[in-house]
Amino acid sequence: MSQSTRPEHDLIGDAQVPADAYWGIHTLRAIENYPITGKMIGTYSDLIKSLAYVKEAAAKANLEMGHLDPKKAEAIIAACHEIESGKLHDQFVVDVIQGGAGTSTNMNANEVIANRALEILGYPKGDYAHLHPINDVNMSQSTNDVYPTSLRLATCLAIPTLLKAMESLSQAFADKAEEFKDILKIGRTQLQDAVPMTLGQEFSTYAVMIREDVDRLKEAVSLIAEINLGATAIGTGINTDVRYSKLAIANLKKISGVDVIVSPNLIEATQDCGAFVQLSGVLKRVAVKLSKICNDLRLLSSGPQAGLNEIRLPARAAGSSIMPGKVNPVIPEVVNQIAFEVIGNDVTITMAAEGGQLQLNAFEPIIAHSLFKSIEHLAAGCNTLKTHCVVGITANREVLAERVRTSAGLATALNPYLGYENATMIAKRALQENCSVADLVLELGLMDKETLDKILSPAVLTAPGIQSK
Repeated sequence: MSQSTRPEHDLIGDAQVPADAYWGIHTLRAIENYPITGKMIGTYSDLIKSLAYVKEAAAKANLEMGHLDPKKAEAIIAACHEIESGKLHDQFVVDVIQGGAGTSTNMNANEVIANRALEILGYPKGDYAHLHPINDVNMSQSTNDVYPTSLRLATCLAIPTLLKAMESLSQAFADKAEEFKDILKIGRTQLQDAVPMTLGQEFSTYAVMIREDVDRLKEAVSLIAEINLGATAIGTGINTDVRYSKLAIANLKKISGVDVIVSPNLIEATQDCGAFVQLSGVLKRVAVKLSKICNDLRLLSSGPQAGLNEIRLPARAAGSSIMPGKVNPVIPEVVNQIAFEVIGNDVTITMAAEGGQLQLNAFEPIIAHSLFKSIEHLAAGCNTLKTHCVVGITANREVLAERVRTSAGLATALNPYLGYENATMIAKRALQENCSVADLVLELGLMDKETLDKILSPAVLTAPGIQSK
């Protein structure tokens, strides 16, 4: 045996584990079995912290019930505290995509906590006769309640970052709406000229769209806080004290600060991934809206000479290796791509939830990976869109004013006063002769200038109300 390794044994047989590793043989098997993404579970810090919270809550419950030796419990809890503070995350080396319904993740946590606890007690790593990863760290638990509980808890910990980013982006659009509130422009339906509105009204819709989904996301995450800790293998609670679930969940609430609640039916909770499907659906909704907004920003800033050119986005990078002076809408483009990814993640989560059989869903690792990617990337996208784009948007006032002045769409405002036929005739001539609606109305004597000015005033054009004849 090399001094750089230590021997460990499992169901499969014997293996050599790196001597300085806090993980053990079960983790080693996973490393060998799942060289899939190259991304380790340790990169999801909220998940690793949540695993430690669950293990600490379980240890405290087992201690309270008299099932776990006090010295062992103290060492396990101390090891958990270190992980909760951000230490040893590099020891969580299992690939994010793995077989076994998350068993490898749970084993990785058991081994890291056990070996660090052994060090705290003064024993070498791997000396499991004094403190065992499964017998002690995993006491009263199964992967089938530890992993989904940790996943749900991690989601609850991660969502506030996304909510904060969304709220900040919504406020940035609201600020722009206030800045642009007096700038008239022509609205569009089906990409064709419609009726006037203000640029402020256009930007206020973006603020509202995002703010609406803040509320939807809060609703969805409330379902995620329902956990199955104490269910063990399939929800029957086999191998647990009747007091365990209540004690463990009370401890978990206190330790994590998350208001988790026990599911009313642990057998159902152990196999049903519906809450993840719903949450992913809301994330998809957020993504769709963000992508639509970014499409609008790209269209409104298109040109600058042959496009709409109604707004200017901050220049963030040279746009071409061949076309001098070209600047592209790179920030909306990157957010579009995040949205496409999130929509794809939603399909993955949907299929993984549907793919479960009988008393357990084996595909929660890909649910976790997809869900955390969506949350992290959406939060980063919102922050990037706000910081590098929205706050620096300016209005092309001259272009907007000229288009309003010459728009045939102004004829719509004349319908209640001149009738549809006359308004249609005015619009047609304005387009054919490239002249303003107002000039034509006065030329034809259809309305006096004072009345016309009132009807075509910004306040009337952009809000409900008909002027008295």
